[in-house]
Amino acid sequence: MSVLYVSQAADSILSQVVDFIGLLDDERYVQESRVFDGGTAGQHIRHTLDHFRSSILTPAAEMIDYDHRERGVAVETDRAAALTEIAQLRSALAGLDEDQLTVEMRAQVMCSGDGRCAELETTRGREIFFALHHAIHHNAILKAMAGEFGIELDAGFGMAPSTINFESGLASS
Repeated sequence: MSVLYVSQAADSILSQVVDFIGLLDDERYVQESRVFDGGTAGQHIRHTLDHFRSSILTPAAEMIDYDHRERGVAVETDRAAALTEIAQLRSALAGLDEDQLTVEMRAQVMCSGDGRCAELETTRGREIFFALHHAIHHNAILKAMAGEFGIELDAGFGMAPSTINFESGLASS
């Protein structure tokens, strides 16, 4: 099995986000959800891209940090800015080879609301997998928001690969 599958899967999830953005107009992109306590599609997309940006672009010598991020940036309110960032992330992702995906790195993770953190040993591939797994859950939220807007998405949007595999009957026992 190849660690490059992680890059391909991440690209697929980012492609889903591009498709989702294409289904929204500017008003819907920033409309507050009634179901998800006022969050907007743009905010969920920004959060997803934060994780991808950290996992893909953090230099190997630096610490990945998902918890200290900018909010209120253009990606939250401007669909074109989001699409531009996704294109940049997909390009960077496509440029990663197996050696770059298996490079040892460190990640800092916040473990409690009082700000206590832990430092973990990891690899870039593992962190990209974390970002794509995290994105799947945000895509599930976006799918629910799409329902609020009267937009129907494919059944697999926001669904974990393991669930798709299980429901298709391909899962091994």
